[in-house]
Amino acid sequence: MTTSTRHETAQLHPAGGLVRRPTAGFAWANDLPRYDFGPGHPMAPIRLELTRELVRWLRIPGLVDVPVPDVPDELLELVHDPAFVAAVQAGAVGIRSAEFGLGTDDNPVFPEIHTASSRIVGSTVAAARSVWTGQVPRAVSIAGGMHHAMPARASGFCVYNDVGVAIRWLLDNGARRVAYVDLDAHHGDGVERIFWDDPRVLTISVHESGLTLFPGTGFPYETGGPGAEGLAVNVALPARTRGDAWLRAIDAVVPPLVEEFAPDVLVSQHGADAHGSDPLTNLRVSVDHQLAGARMMRDLADRFAAGRWVATGGGGYTVVEVVPRVWAGLAAVAAGLDPDLGQRLPLRWRLDVSERGLPAPLMWGDGETVTLRPFSAGYDPADDVDRAIVATRHAVFPHRGLDPGW
Repeated sequence: MTTSTRHETAQLHPAGGLVRRPTAGFAWANDLPRYDFGPGHPMAPIRLELTRELVRWLRIPGLVDVPVPDVPDELLELVHDPAFVAAVQAGAVGIRSAEFGLGTDDNPVFPEIHTASSRIVGSTVAAARSVWTGQVPRAVSIAGGMHHAMPARASGFCVYNDVGVAIRWLLDNGARRVAYVDLDAHHGDGVERIFWDDPRVLTISVHESGLTLFPGTGFPYETGGPGAEGLAVNVALPARTRGDAWLRAIDAVVPPLVEEFAPDVLVSQHGADAHGSDPLTNLRVSVDHQLAGARMMRDLADRFAAGRWVATGGGGYTVVEVVPRVWAGLAAVAAGLDPDLGQRLPLRWRLDVSERGLPAPLMWGDGETVTLRPFSAGYDPADDVDRAIVATRHAVFPHRGLDPGW
């Protein structure tokens, strides 16, 4: 998109010059917002609709749509128990609903729950397939990132674990090793559980500590099962951690482990709920910092995973003012661009949002300066974030033959 005034809409700058071929895929189907737990539920489907519309108005160079196919039960059963899938199909009515984590305030049953949940799985598998088969080097599934879903139980707004299914699909189709990095404010417990004892999968979750946030897990000593020691990695950050410290934690833990693991594909989850305005969490990470984190994932994939990167959405409950900015930015980063976050968002999108009676954000970023202070520059034992970093490095790095330092 071009404009005659610098301040009227966001400018997109190709990182490597003019785009001559597709550089990223965007998995989308118009029925993805049918994943809807009803009025008042925090996971409002409008966050997907607004993100899709923003991506359209931005006209991101190099970004192409990836169609989302229906998925058979056999694909879901790569990670989910058949009895659980059958229960979701039946609406999990009656006494067994609690057994399967359905019918709760977090995971209420709705008529299309199986179809809508499986479509999200299809979105992330389609993104993974497009990357693994070489259609695009990177792909985004904004509807995906349902990282709390367990093999036999829905949890934390998540019914089917699309990330787990996509990673298992990659392994079944030739990938030898897959690295998964979860940047949601909540611990990526479902994905970790699925691959707890699988030496082919590295899971790293950088999240608010379970001492202050659901699901109450994800501590440094949780490091993987027999044969996969050191392949489950958890950085438990204190409440109110700000953006620069958040990036410092990622940089101190993720790159050394991903480099040592040498994955064939990098999969990442980008829940927008680490933002300071999110009503369900206690971190203070700006849009600017979250997109810096996305660029870090893109660069890691380029350096250590042959450029193959699959990125998903996830949490995010400031559904109008924050989520579309983070996930549209994620799509732009995946396409190889470095969005100018000091620009206004497209006027047409802002008018569409306002016409819905919603508060339209004006700027792409929050106006925060992003400064990464590498962990190698020094450790402050009085700093809560630095102590969290050290706890994780000491718990995990020796398993991988890495020096934890300090």
